[in-house]
Amino acid sequence: MAEWTERAELLFKAEGLQKLQNANVLVVGLGGVGSFAAEFLARAGVGNMTIVDGDVVDITNINRQLPALHSTVGQPKVTVVGDRLMDINPALNLTRVQEFLSPERALAIVTKDYDYVLDCIDSVTPKLNLILSAKRNRVKIISSMGAGGKMLASKVKVTDISKTMNCYFSKTIRRRLKELKINKLKVVFSSEIQDPNSLRMTDGSNFKKSFYGTNSYMPGLFGLHAAETVIRHLLKN
Repeated sequence: MAEWTERAELLFKAEGLQKLQNANVLVVGLGGVGSFAAEFLARAGVGNMTIVDGDVVDITNINRQLPALHSTVGQPKVTVVGDRLMDINPALNLTRVQEFLSPERALAIVTKDYDYVLDCIDSVTPKLNLILSAKRNRVKIISSMGAGGKMLASKVKVTDISKTMNCYFSKTIRRRLKELKINKLKVVFSSEIQDPNSLRMTDGSNFKKSFYGTNSYMPGLFGLHAAETVIRHLLKN
């Protein structure tokens, strides 16, 4: 194993590191949640990863997203995050997809080649289709719910979507999934009541009608929980 994995090997053992190196993970969305999740996966030793995002770094991303710096404003997130992942693990087999997933593309992007999908997008229709595609292909998926309007780190957990509360985004996704006959979905969510005063409406572009104010740590914490779930699954299988 590479020298940089020494500390991980003490915890995961050589066979665990080999499982991670052989794993193939898809991360969709490289915002506050997905960018941190992708980095945690790379630092753990996941050997094959596909990252998907169509956005460039915006100055308003700086308060919460890993690739966002004043020096990277205007650069594609897949470029900034991808270069960072390769600097962490030069042996990483990385595929970069610079694309905002349309609903149709979200249905097609998941294949049986993946061991796990991390859904870190916040547009409802593409998100639903990504989940549907993973379910159809029998690929494990964990989906990030709403990190906006939240402050309490202790309220974040991983559970089935049927057990979520105090999250308008979860409520919307849960209702739409029932229409698709999908009753189970592993999610990261916060049970804290959202601050209604932090809500802002949008023009509805990219299938997104509104957003909440977000702090520096909550999206990263969601990404941490998602990455932990994936890593622990890969180590056990």
